[in-house]
Amino acid sequence: MRAVVCADVGSTYTKAAVVDLDGGRLVAAASAPTTVGTDVLHGLDAAVGAAVASAGVAEVPWYVCSSAGGGLRLAVVGYEPLVTAQAGRRVGLSAGANVVHVAAGRLAGADVAALRAARPDVVLLVGGTDGGDAETVTHNATRLAKARFRVPVVLAGNADVREDLRALLAGAGVPVTVAGNVLPRIGVLEPASARAAIREVFLRHVIGGKKLSRGTRFARLVRAATPDAVLTGVEVLAGTLGGDLAVVDVGGATTDVYSVLTPDERDSGPSQEVAGTLWRARTVEGDLGMRWSAPGVVRAAAEERLLDAAEEAQLAAAAAVRAADPGFLPAGDGERAVDRRIAALAATVALRRHARGAATGERAGRDLREVKLLVGSGGVLRHADPGDAAAVLDAVLTDHAGGWALPRAARPVVDVDYVLAAAGLLAADHPGAAAAMLRHHLAPDARRGQGAEIETRRRDTPCRNTRQARVG
Repeated sequence: MRAVVCADVGSTYTKAAVVDLDGGRLVAAASAPTTVGTDVLHGLDAAVGAAVASAGVAEVPWYVCSSAGGGLRLAVVGYEPLVTAQAGRRVGLSAGANVVHVAAGRLAGADVAALRAARPDVVLLVGGTDGGDAETVTHNATRLAKARFRVPVVLAGNADVREDLRALLAGAGVPVTVAGNVLPRIGVLEPASARAAIREVFLRHVIGGKKLSRGTRFARLVRAATPDAVLTGVEVLAGTLGGDLAVVDVGGATTDVYSVLTPDERDSGPSQEVAGTLWRARTVEGDLGMRWSAPGVVRAAAEERLLDAAEEAQLAAAAAVRAADPGFLPAGDGERAVDRRIAALAATVALRRHARGAATGERAGRDLREVKLLVGSGGVLRHADPGDAAAVLDAVLTDHAGGWALPRAARPVVDVDYVLAAAGLLAADHPGAAAAMLRHHLAPDARRGQGAEIETRRRDTPCRNTRQARVG
């Protein structure tokens, strides 16, 4: 058996899995607490050691992604709020970043101060289509150079001034990486080059800079930010299915939504998005989570009129307990029911925002009617009873009051064995194994019902994760 280890160093737990490359299946999995308080390698080595021992394999290659230490914090500086700045924000999200600040227009002193205050790990500097406005991006690069800005910059604006600005920033001691223009022409969004550059900077500067480990071994092991790996896995799954799909990942601090849609030729006409359309999109809802952000779920659900006053008060108290103790584990059916309700509300609100377009900056929103598969992820779903997990996803698929285009015939499935991140890590070196693993673990038989889909995935899976917190 040709085997590799795929591991995700999360904010709370580190998950490791041994993958059979020939069969495209997981053969063993384990987890351990992420040891951010000491050295993340302690938890990583523990999880990998347990998974490898369970699989009975010897030395195998490691593929690692990480969101420990808060993941990748990105700031976007663009030319105009609704065009290049918005395009840059979409690209940043697709690269697995948490976009913590967006600025547009010519930076003034106060704007540079606000940028510093956001504490980004990387700045994406964009502006002007190729051959278009060059003054704004030049002004902003000059501002960053004069301010002795030492945060790494990815320069992805007007190609006509790219080399001059690279030299300007580098000459001032600003770490700079050049990428293709994210918006080379109005309505044309090209994220690939900037996404690759952000990934490179994350690996070269951010991982080591977060002081998660004392030596250089961890930085050498990590190949991607976890959300970037997951989105790559989602893209592989979409190619395997040959159709639209959506993923909702309910975590302790955020709820992330991914969608891959088939390009609509009608969007090339006069009504096209000026900032371009990103057919593979990710949004991050920082106020929606099972633990740290549980109070935000209750507030958002109340604003969306998903709760009456009595339930809002009851859930607010329960959410406060969870936010105060992120390691909280539900004991008994009553507490598990509360977790299930919070998860359903987080998933519903997150999908509403994603589909309406507010979170992605798209005027017309994202049309999810042709989505064939809805994948649920996150510890609250992976460790739930099949019926409970099905109920959470059913709440999303029957949300007729949200003002968004619901999937018309989507099949729900839970990523019980956390294969999306693993597939994303393997996609470049072992694309066949990545696709085969996703087909086996996530692509259900179309003839089965929703509850049976989730139950069958659990019954047919050859391995299970070891015990871990239900939100990680």
